[in-house]
Amino acid sequence: MATTNSSVPSGSPGGVTDGVSTGGIRTVVVPAAGLGTRFLPATKTVPKELLPVVDTPGIELIAKEASEAGASRLAVVTSPRKQGIMAFFDRDELLEDTLEARGKTEQLNKVRAVNEMITAVSVNQDRPLGLGHAIGCAEDSLDDDEDAFAVLLPDDLVLPFGVMNEMIRVRQRYGGTVLCGFEVPEDEVSNYGVFEITDVEGADNADSQVRRVTGMVEKPDVADAPSNIVATGRYLLDRSIFDALRKTTPGKGGEIQVTDAIARLIDEGHPVHVYVHRGNRHDLGNPGGFIRACVDFALDDPSYGPSLERWLAHRLEK
Repeated sequence: MATTNSSVPSGSPGGVTDGVSTGGIRTVVVPAAGLGTRFLPATKTVPKELLPVVDTPGIELIAKEASEAGASRLAVVTSPRKQGIMAFFDRDELLEDTLEARGKTEQLNKVRAVNEMITAVSVNQDRPLGLGHAIGCAEDSLDDDEDAFAVLLPDDLVLPFGVMNEMIRVRQRYGGTVLCGFEVPEDEVSNYGVFEITDVEGADNADSQVRRVTGMVEKPDVADAPSNIVATGRYLLDRSIFDALRKTTPGKGGEIQVTDAIARLIDEGHPVHVYVHRGNRHDLGNPGGFIRACVDFALDDPSYGPSLERWLAHRLEK
């Protein structure tokens, strides 16, 4: 059951009227109950979602992406041992008053930014039973009239921001569920879930990056891969996914997989499409990907970029 930190203003971007009439989204679900084992020992006490990319925690980057897609509610699926994530969304009046008194306006604006961009609610997942189970836990966070919602995996940083807006546009045209995919070299397909796809009837140049999904294979051998379009952590799910999840039996490791539920939707005739994103992606869930994200963001920052670029050039010469 979700516990709410504050109420959702009905006039917010992606609010009740807009979220239904335009096919937009009001709620973004963020599964964040994992143990972060790839980042131990750092994540023994600090949730990996709070590790900063330069100076901004990963969970704030997700909140920003959700807000820019029109969402007003961030449903964070977490566990009792990771309540520090939700504390990040609480106001710290002492800190804010201190910064204001000292005239540190830039830092004050950074601290307040996350509170002003979206409303965060907490959803408890007692046991880690898979991504599908985590998504199912968030059902009560949605309003009764929400017919679709987004899922953003905090391990995946998809750049530039805006892919969810494109996925919303695809749903407005074709309905159903929309997933995000990337093209990868054929020899890398075994590391991912791979889409089985076909062309979309009636698609035009505006939809050149859209394919209809007919199936999905998890980490296939190269020879068995149906395509080189692989899944990443962005989902725009029709509300019918909750019924599909309830009918989905646990698979490997006793986990309920959202891909199995999506496969059920396809079998039942629900439209499922993939938007093939042509930007970049960083995996914040492991140290190697996290380091690359930090370097990428720092190079684009006017405060850090020039000196970092000079240092990197000097360091690589060695």
